[in-house]
Amino acid sequence: MRTAFARLLPLVVILLGLGLITAPVAQAAGETATFAKVSDWGTGWEGRYTIRNGGTVTISSWRVEFDLPAGTAIGTHWDAVRGGSGNHYVFSNAGWNGTLAPGASVSFGFNGSGPGAPANCTVNGVACGGGGGGPQPPGVPGVPGGVRVSATTGSSISLAWNASSGTVTGYRVYEGTTVRATPTGTSATITGLAACTSRTYTVSAVNAAGESARSAPVTGTTTGCPIGPLPRHFLTGYWHNFVNPAVELRLRDVPADYDLVAVAFAEATGTPGAVTFGVDAGLSGALGGYTNADFTADVATLHARGKKVILSVGGEAGRVAVGDAAAATNFANTMRSLITQFGFDGVDIDLENGLNPTFMGQALRSLRNQVGSGLIITMAPQTIDMQSTGGSYFQLALNIRDILTVVHTQFYNSGSMLGCDQAQAYTQGTVNFMTALACIQLENGLRPDQVALGLPAGPGAAGGGIVAPSMVNNALDCLARGTNCGSFRPPRTYPGIRGAMTWSVNWDVSNGNNFARTVRPFLNTLP
Repeated sequence: MRTAFARLLPLVVILLGLGLITAPVAQAAGETATFAKVSDWGTGWEGRYTIRNGGTVTISSWRVEFDLPAGTAIGTHWDAVRGGSGNHYVFSNAGWNGTLAPGASVSFGFNGSGPGAPANCTVNGVACGGGGGGPQPPGVPGVPGGVRVSATTGSSISLAWNASSGTVTGYRVYEGTTVRATPTGTSATITGLAACTSRTYTVSAVNAAGESARSAPVTGTTTGCPIGPLPRHFLTGYWHNFVNPAVELRLRDVPADYDLVAVAFAEATGTPGAVTFGVDAGLSGALGGYTNADFTADVATLHARGKKVILSVGGEAGRVAVGDAAAATNFANTMRSLITQFGFDGVDIDLENGLNPTFMGQALRSLRNQVGSGLIITMAPQTIDMQSTGGSYFQLALNIRDILTVVHTQFYNSGSMLGCDQAQAYTQGTVNFMTALACIQLENGLRPDQVALGLPAGPGAAGGGIVAPSMVNNALDCLARGTNCGSFRPPRTYPGIRGAMTWSVNWDVSNGNNFARTVRPFLNTLP
């Protein structure tokens, strides 16, 4: 016969699915994380994770990881720093909510879409539901705090941490479930790694009474990552192939401060995806006769000076559309022809009217297969395009990050926007704006060497977000070293931050070349 519990079970399952009640979490040593879908409006839903410290010592940080099934995605989020890639999501504490005393809890939330729910959840490297079924035995040492990457080489990652509370006879350094080192002190070096390899570690403390819970995970990357045919830190400037109030320049007259020159712009043809380029008639007239042959010779002149020249596709008025496989093929083939004709070193994607990440990614991979590994690929999204990994521009960057050179987001003409802390809207034209928004990319899948700051060169170059070049240096210093920050401080430093971009060379020259003369020398001082 069916019991009363059996008759109630379907109702419990329904309520759990709706998030109106949450599944009980076994109390255990260390952290637990509980998910609840707190509201659902048909086309989307709001989810919340609550992290609780069920251990006996204070923790200084937390990190929740989980997977979502295909067709389910996360948009905006709050009270956490978001990372991960694809349908694997990583949320770690913001600067103000990482510390949890025993018994304390904290929550973060997000808006999602699609029918699925989180699976394979871990908090600080262990199952979100906890484990062990009870408190740690008396005398077990505290969880190591402050675990950090102290140094890297091309074949090793060095870690350091703060001494655990209680009696400690040694520590264990884990890579996943494998113990990689058993030091007696508060540091360890993992050797025998390949260049440009990322590894994630946790640390526990041990004594005769047992082993502590593991620390929050930390990820390190060995050096030797390929950064392409450009300096470790470099300056990009756009060159106008048109006439506007800024000064007109022949390409060979671009100041030597610029390492990479992006020629603006390639234009659409009547064939979907296909692009074309030639010296603008108005510019040619303004320069007293400037031909395609002159331009090609100027590209060679810049090459002789050690500079690189790429062709930018799009712009504010650009209408290039790569929306299917045929258009992707047309884009790759016509770009290849222009590279051959004029000597361009690569391509810049500046499609301000939207793009299809699948087929644009296909086009860029096809182009790279034709040109080779030396192809420079850059992107110049608007600020709004890089607010979430769910956006098409961000998806494209993540989809091609193995061949992507750099993303130099336009941190101007933006108004105020949320940064990676999701704590407040930061105002354009400030160090906070540049660092907090660059942090979104740095904490959500792009390498530091793939992130640069894009700013106007001075008056006339943009409608908003113009900053003194010294502020650009401050923002780079904050991201690279953690110094000269505003009130926003990134969760970590990014010594490999790639550099800066400006719109444009022409406007910079019109304003006395102040941007390049201020920012370029500073780039040489970065780590």
